[in-house]
Amino acid sequence: MPRILNRLRPEIEEILTKAVETQEVDREAAYRLIQVEASAVPALMLAASQIRDQHKGNTITYSRKVFIPLTNLCRDICGYCTFVRQPGDPQAHTMTPEEVLAVAKAGRRAGCKEALFSLGDKPEAKYPEYRSWLATRGYGTTLKYLRDVCQLVYEETGLLPHANPGIMAREDIAALRDVNASMGLMLENISDRLLRPGGAHYRCPDKVPKLRLSTMEYAGQLKVAFTTGILIGIGETLEERVDSLFAIKELHQQYGHIQEVIIQNFRAKADIPMRAHPEPTLLDMLRTIAVARLILGGMNIQAPPNLTPDAYQMYLFAGINDWGGISPLTRDYINPERPWPKLVELKKVTEEAGFELRERLALYPEYVVANNGFISPALAERILSLTDSHGLVRREEERW
Repeated sequence: MPRILNRLRPEIEEILTKAVETQEVDREAAYRLIQVEASAVPALMLAASQIRDQHKGNTITYSRKVFIPLTNLCRDICGYCTFVRQPGDPQAHTMTPEEVLAVAKAGRRAGCKEALFSLGDKPEAKYPEYRSWLATRGYGTTLKYLRDVCQLVYEETGLLPHANPGIMAREDIAALRDVNASMGLMLENISDRLLRPGGAHYRCPDKVPKLRLSTMEYAGQLKVAFTTGILIGIGETLEERVDSLFAIKELHQQYGHIQEVIIQNFRAKADIPMRAHPEPTLLDMLRTIAVARLILGGMNIQAPPNLTPDAYQMYLFAGINDWGGISPLTRDYINPERPWPKLVELKKVTEEAGFELRERLALYPEYVVANNGFISPALAERILSLTDSHGLVRREEERW
């Protein structure tokens, strides 16, 4: 690796040179890299970019989606969440099938291919009035309701569902698999410390790391292409970030199903318990993205552009290869104060950095091309009709 900084410590340069040559970084080396001084971050970024280029070339992807917030009720109370509402709150809402379909049809007209379903975790376990709402429609659980609206959206619009419903049992994933191109669950962090009083996950039964890892493992066993990631800046240590990335990598090595790893930065909001908590800096994000690339090698790494609107181009130089889901229609309901960049802007920013922006489906290209059991038979015809020989959305289907 070329020496880009005279002040780079020899031991760090040795780790980075070996990482580029072998495509491997062990845990102890990663602990050292995540703590390097600011002057060494450009070297980390260069090494990460070289590994990304070896695996991904100059193509950066995104998914054109419509965001469907099925219900914002949830039994968890995360310290950083502005999405969740309690019954009786004027903003609390569970969408009817008619409302879901109206949004999906508008998304189809806007050229979307993905219907991203986000929802609270098991609200029926906490709120009797919500249980009654489900029961009057013939459902005992939110996940059963979710399955039917995913099927409705696909049959009526052709949009490919991607569900993020929280903790799931193996049978829940099996039921959703037929009507979802992919699914997701953020690991966020592997630390049990965050569950303690005062922690970001206090009073959050669905944020127990081993439960989230079990859901991810069930998805692997059932050959579901899965999105996960870490949320940085919520009280974790740097070593815990590394441990979380290794936990994701180890699951992927076993099942080959982690299609995307998101590196997401905490953003403070006025209406959350953690409103005074410090946010990660851009430097912290760049360091973490680069170390993630060094750990994960050729896996797909994404960082949300709308959470760093003035500097997200820098993520390209830290090793990402995807921008995630971008909606031309609906806002980011998880971070409603952070609008998506316009697709024409995203294209311009990507091309200025020397890359080509291409649209993908909710199912990543390599899973489309390999067609090795990760495509639901019910969705296969639609998926293959939209994609080219590289598994990307055919150019004639792209819209800017």
